[in-house]
Amino acid sequence: MSDKLVLDFGNTLKKAAVFRDNHLLDLRTSKKDIIDIIEDYKLEYPNITKAILSSVINIDDHLMNYLNHHFKFIFFDQHTLIPIVNKYKTPETLGKDRLAAVIGAYMLTPEKNILIIDAGSSITYELINEEGEYLGGAISPGLNMRARALETFTDKLPLVEPSVHTPLVGRNTKESIKSGLVNACLAEIQGMIYEFQAQYKELNIFLTGGDAYYFEKRLKNNIFASENLVLKGLNYILDFNEL
Repeated sequence: MSDKLVLDFGNTLKKAAVFRDNHLLDLRTSKKDIIDIIEDYKLEYPNITKAILSSVINIDDHLMNYLNHHFKFIFFDQHTLIPIVNKYKTPETLGKDRLAAVIGAYMLTPEKNILIIDAGSSITYELINEEGEYLGGAISPGLNMRARALETFTDKLPLVEPSVHTPLVGRNTKESIKSGLVNACLAEIQGMIYEFQAQYKELNIFLTGGDAYYFEKRLKNNIFASENLVLKGLNYILDFNEL
């Protein structure tokens, strides 16, 4: 049985994972070069034969050559075969992490209307209908982006880290910023859910991403909190292409 290497490069972290069938065996992250992690995986999982990479950042030629040389390799782009219908009008500009998350959710709950909320550097809202058609979505700034914007575009507001337990009424400037970051963002997510539910009935909702834990216990709707949805989607795409 062959194992699979799944790579997802975001704006903040590079993720490397090993899958066997649909089971995530191992996951590691790095902010720098990831070849050392891949080399370790090759030693620990000698049956890795296939690999896929999705990236929102530029990839150097050395890494691409390495992956092509050592694996049956797919670079996920707008030409890659996928198990859903992509109705996005500009597929070449669509972040492939967005599309992979959609595929991950749809393969987990097929033939359902699904809203995928990915809370990371940005907060993305993605909709796929019960016919397996990805229709598009929305993008807004993530928590840390909002925090940096307040510091950058004002003279006196400090950079503040968000926190899970944030009171609505801040009693000083830092607490007020935390409330504006987390509580206003929570209200945005809840409001967007209501808007999507008004148009798409019996909507399944997935919440994923590195900042999901700020919101998952406070959202009023029934949601599936799913870690590593992008990686799961990439794994399905790799299988779908049957290398």
